[in-house]
Amino acid sequence: MNDSHISRRRFIQTAAVTSAAATLLRAPLTAIAAAAEPQPLFKISLGEWSFNRSLFGKKLRHLDVAKVTKRDCGIDALEYSAQFFMDKVSDKAYLAELRKRAKDEGVTPVLITVDSQGNIGDPNEKLRLQSVENHRRWIEAAKLLGCQTIRVNAFSDEKLTPDEQARLVIDGLRRLAEIGAEHQINVIIENHGHISSDGQWMVKVVRGVNLPNCGTLPDFGNFAKGYDRYEGVAQMMPFAKGVSAKSYGFDDHGNEATIDYRRMLGIVAKANFHGYLGIEYEGDKLSEVEGVKATKRLLETIRAELA
Repeated sequence: MNDSHISRRRFIQTAAVTSAAATLLRAPLTAIAAAAEPQPLFKISLGEWSFNRSLFGKKLRHLDVAKVTKRDCGIDALEYSAQFFMDKVSDKAYLAELRKRAKDEGVTPVLITVDSQGNIGDPNEKLRLQSVENHRRWIEAAKLLGCQTIRVNAFSDEKLTPDEQARLVIDGLRRLAEIGAEHQINVIIENHGHISSDGQWMVKVVRGVNLPNCGTLPDFGNFAKGYDRYEGVAQMMPFAKGVSAKSYGFDDHGNEATIDYRRMLGIVAKANFHGYLGIEYEGDKLSEVEGVKATKRLLETIRAELA
């Protein structure tokens, strides 16, 4: 091969490299950084219930929760609680304002926890179907707010056997999840008292519904007395579309005093969960904001250890 051929080949190779470099330089710096930056093991959101005392006590306006979430707590994702805007579920103007305020603060709406809409597994079919319809409004509200998910309660009649309750909850939950699918909204259940505080029973229900938008919201703190909370979370994690990071108080080293967070987050990591862990501070030793921030620090510390 003569020198002219070699020179031409080198020119072509150099031109290709230069073109690729120019393309890279023209790319948005944020896109380049996003591609290079490793994704966290999980993301952190704030459960609005953490501010329940301030909200119920009228010391904090519901419309201002996104501002406090971002500015005071340094968190950019929010989980709403339906209890603080029950009368606004169909108020499109209010929901639009709520969404705008979150967007203005750079806060992502994640989900709505929904209570007091009737038992999704009521043995009375008319009441069960009414509960489904009551929850439908919250699916529509979640869609308007930009949330991906609503959390409902897997409640039936405690007088019935666990199997009978499961059958009824599966029926109601499947109907609701089908409505959710029409709106691209997940419908998930949390260990939240009564029979739902049994992780094994919860898994049975989700498997019975057998729809891709139906899953669980494991809560670190809401298991029945004597039930192994770590086993319960491990049972529910394969179906998790969110996790509730419950906290009550902290020791001198910043660790949660009731729950072994390193063990819990090890379970979360083992399940390959990369979604949101929603902080739900329920203690009374720290202020609501300080309790949230203490939980956030602990989550970030252990996330870094696990990375």
